[in-house]
Amino acid sequence: MATQAKHRFKVKSLKMYYSLESLYGGARKFRSVFVDEEVDYLRAELALYNILFDEEDWEAKVEYKCFKKGSSKEMFKIEHDLKATKDQNVVTVRRGWGNEEKTFWKYGTYEWKAYIDGEEVATTTFHIAKEGLVTKDNNPYFDITAVKLYQSSKTVPKLGERTYLTQFKDEDAHYVHAEISLLNKLSYNWMCEIEFNFYTENNQHKGYIAEVKEFKGNSLVMSPGWGSISENAWLPGNYTCELIFMGQLIAIIPFSIGKEAIEGTPKILGPDQQQYEFGASGEIEEEKLEELLDDLNKLVGLTSIKEQVNEYIDYLKFEKIREEKGLKFNKEIKLHSVFTGNPGTGKTTVAKKMGKIFKSMGLLSAGHVHEVDRSDLVGEYIGQTAPKVKDAIEKARGGVLFIDEAYSLAREGESSKDYGKEVIEILLKEMSDGPGNLAVFVAGYPKEMNVFINSNPGLKSRFSNYYHFPDYLPEELMEIAKISMEDKGLFIEDDAFDYFEQKVIRAYRDRDEAFGNARYVLSLVDGAKMNMALRLVKKQNTENMNEEELSTITIEDVQEMFVTGNAKRLHLTVDEPRLKDAMHELESLVGMENIKQEVRDIVKLVRYYNDIGKDVMHKFVMHTVFEGNPGTGKTTVARIFAKIFNALGILEKGHLVECDRSSLVAEYSGQTAPKTLAKVEEAIGGVLFIDEAYALVDGPNDSMGRESISTILKQMEDRNTEFILIAAGYPKNMEEFLKANPGLKSRFNERLTFHDYTADELFKIAEFMFRNEELAMDDHAGNIIRDRLEIMYNNRDEYFGNAREARKLVQEVTQLHHLRMADLPKDQRTVKMITTVTPADLEGLKPLEDQNNGGLGFMAGKSV
Repeated sequence: MATQAKHRFKVKSLKMYYSLESLYGGARKFRSVFVDEEVDYLRAELALYNILFDEEDWEAKVEYKCFKKGSSKEMFKIEHDLKATKDQNVVTVRRGWGNEEKTFWKYGTYEWKAYIDGEEVATTTFHIAKEGLVTKDNNPYFDITAVKLYQSSKTVPKLGERTYLTQFKDEDAHYVHAEISLLNKLSYNWMCEIEFNFYTENNQHKGYIAEVKEFKGNSLVMSPGWGSISENAWLPGNYTCELIFMGQLIAIIPFSIGKEAIEGTPKILGPDQQQYEFGASGEIEEEKLEELLDDLNKLVGLTSIKEQVNEYIDYLKFEKIREEKGLKFNKEIKLHSVFTGNPGTGKTTVAKKMGKIFKSMGLLSAGHVHEVDRSDLVGEYIGQTAPKVKDAIEKARGGVLFIDEAYSLAREGESSKDYGKEVIEILLKEMSDGPGNLAVFVAGYPKEMNVFINSNPGLKSRFSNYYHFPDYLPEELMEIAKISMEDKGLFIEDDAFDYFEQKVIRAYRDRDEAFGNARYVLSLVDGAKMNMALRLVKKQNTENMNEEELSTITIEDVQEMFVTGNAKRLHLTVDEPRLKDAMHELESLVGMENIKQEVRDIVKLVRYYNDIGKDVMHKFVMHTVFEGNPGTGKTTVARIFAKIFNALGILEKGHLVECDRSSLVAEYSGQTAPKTLAKVEEAIGGVLFIDEAYALVDGPNDSMGRESISTILKQMEDRNTEFILIAAGYPKNMEEFLKANPGLKSRFNERLTFHDYTADELFKIAEFMFRNEELAMDDHAGNIIRDRLEIMYNNRDEYFGNAREARKLVQEVTQLHHLRMADLPKDQRTVKMITTVTPADLEGLKPLEDQNNGGLGFMAGKSV
């Protein structure tokens, strides 16, 4: 029956609607996003092309089923007996579900499925919003910050590469796009649907398109187009594009088609046909401004910042007064600012408050903050950077473009071809010649920001305000902690508070430039709350506890953070069999007593921490430098380290990712950071081993290598417990490597030295290698090889190959032995002869001076 059904119809569409109002031609008001309080019954229309049109009548059983997105649980099922007659070209089935009280359809995403004779034929997805109805005077979902028009033909130009028009040339106008920039009013992600209706000057409906996008973050740009690739898609004349959101007209965009294209931004009309104002109003909302300034002044600490901001606001108000009185005033007020300070000092918080303040003063239309960093602005390939920067600027238009770690756009010694400099050039042009309605805030460490500002002669003059955010004092940090506890409805006992304060003071005294300030104490508050919860849950009678018991932090809860860890984290117990195997592998290595003792100590600590319940995975930060000459076992030990740390529960996976400069540094500017990040991502849960790490610094002008180092540094800071970085190389070169970046040396917790093997150790290595070849040396051959290795060791230089020299010797001897055996008749070879190296096998060894020949291994000109 199902197979036969396929030959009776073809699915045209499955659409959703809720209003019973019928439009022209019997159509309905179809949508994909609805508001919970407007929907009593949601209805679906299944439209089928009748293949048997004008041939015969037919019947089928139609079923509608609905599911919450991601769930297999059926919400309801609607059955309908379809009777299609041969005079119906299109057959429709309309059915709905809900209740009169408008309580059935709740916030969320749903799937409505249609079945014919038991076979699924169509599915549509729709969404229920919960922030209320949209009216002519109120849109609780978003603000419009800009509306522009542009054209396309076969391909749609990317954001940042579009030419905006008010009039389109009739010969070129194939598709007309309306680009609408929105500012989110909601604090969560949600689905946004906007309908675009195009009308002629006689109000004839020319085109329709709807776009549904997930609204993530502060801003969203939608830019669908309508038209045709044919030459007469648009005829000369006047047109409008009407934007419909949640069934409500929100904007009207007039434009025209003519003989020439005219660049510009159209004058947008609101639902009342009055001009829509997107830019800053110029009017000061005094009551709102005082409220925002009061909110700023309530921030803990930041005394100098608050004074500076208040003084600047007073200056701006003064300029407004002069303007109102017709006196000369500063017409080009610049809001662009530089924020310097360590992490957690309130830079982003103050930026958000300043955005709102500038909006209330009529200097910005929206006042939101759009945060970006280098990765959001710099493209990977040529031609990608400019569109990314222009996109970020448009998303911030009406508010603040906040560029964190802005110094990464212009580092000392960077190549002039670095794409970060292209970002700066575009920002400079925007700050000088752009349409305004934008404040650019750049932020970062004080020293690095000074380099950034001086990297381009035009930067210093573009920024009118410089704010330095000092570290919070201990008493200010404790005030922040108290406020956080009050906001969370928590109380803290006196002795717990004193202990908390002691730890904060100690952390403040030991701080460096990476000290987290407010972030640090807020994380402590969260940790104490979690420990309180775990303590109370263990008592198993929480339902009988009063409000005070359920909200009071004790000294035990605070001490838990510093003694046994403060959060629920992945806890991997020691894998004893794997640890035993890995430790045996390490202990079997020749020499390296200092390395082995270091690992033994780590194993002891892990066992101790497990005994007292302390977190292991997030306790050890084991980024390490391996210093040693070639062949001293650095790579071998790195592999064993990965296994041991996995067995101990420090690493989740315990794999080793080996790389060198070529694996991290790209050929072209802008590609290095993504390439390096990809290697780090590959190593997450294991060990990233960078051999000859000093090669990342190929002279003072090696911008690519330094970009890789900077990228690695940030990952070591942000994800320091998620992987272990081992940087390896010659001792002298590694010292230069660690000086390449001020923060590099402090990121490595250990520097392990791999000493040259002694002659005795080299001989033991040779014995082991011979065993792998199923060979053994007789006493005479062993003495000769021992003497030879001793001569090599005594005459070594900094490039001595260590175990590699022993391997080369073993390989040479093995080949000579095999050749000697091959020369003997088969019946004369004994098992002992086949498995024993004798002095006869050593007669063909190359003289040491020939092996050296000025290369690796030992001093030139020396011989046996």
